[in-house]
Amino acid sequence: MKKLLTYFIFPVIIVLLAYLIVKGINNPVKFENERSLREKEAVTILKDIRTLQVAYKNANAKYAPSMDSLIDFYKNGQMTILMQIGSNDDSVAVAHTAAIRKAKGNKFTNLDLYQLYLAGDKNLVFSVPNKVPVKDTLFNNRPDFNPEKLRYIPFSGGDTVLMKETIKVVSGVNVPLFEAGMPFTSLLKDMDKQLIINLVALRNDTGRYPGLLVGSIENPNNNAGNWE
Repeated sequence: MKKLLTYFIFPVIIVLLAYLIVKGINNPVKFENERSLREKEAVTILKDIRTLQVAYKNANAKYAPSMDSLIDFYKNGQMTILMQIGSNDDSVAVAHTAAIRKAKGNKFTNLDLYQLYLAGDKNLVFSVPNKVPVKDTLFNNRPDFNPEKLRYIPFSGGDTVLMKETIKVVSGVNVPLFEAGMPFTSLLKDMDKQLIINLVALRNDTGRYPGLLVGSIENPNNNAGNWE
């Protein structure tokens, strides 16, 4: 019996303990590596949501109340941008423009200059607001951009981004606010459950959002992300 313990059972126990120790060390490392990869993709989506929300607010004086309205804004909405005509480095055009303004008087606007430009005077320097389709302006350097992907938390199997908007009175001023969040319970779904529980508990204990969050409807933060 003693030989059986010495040559067979104890070695098996030692190997098993060694395996459990290595696994206990490797699991958190693998968890953090996978978490980092998932968060990178999630952050890209949240940044895109922020970009689109800011454009929506500039056009509507408030943030989009739902993902449907935000995506519709991208597909069908318009945004105002300043169209620059001429260059301020062109001293001849600058002087010519100044002379026209002086001759026409204070009521002569940049829109009037634009009419002169359309009529053929190309030696002008000014800027005018111009409405352009959102989809032709934002993300147009990303041919694979799909606004429908903004709805979903990656790696979650279809869980949707939690988005809210409100208008808060801050120092007597109405301030539009929004937030968009991806809880760890969705973003890290199918990963080590106990490590997810530990991570969420740590975030809750320290008063932080248990996931990735951009913006805040509770505390104005200039639409910062909690990863920044």
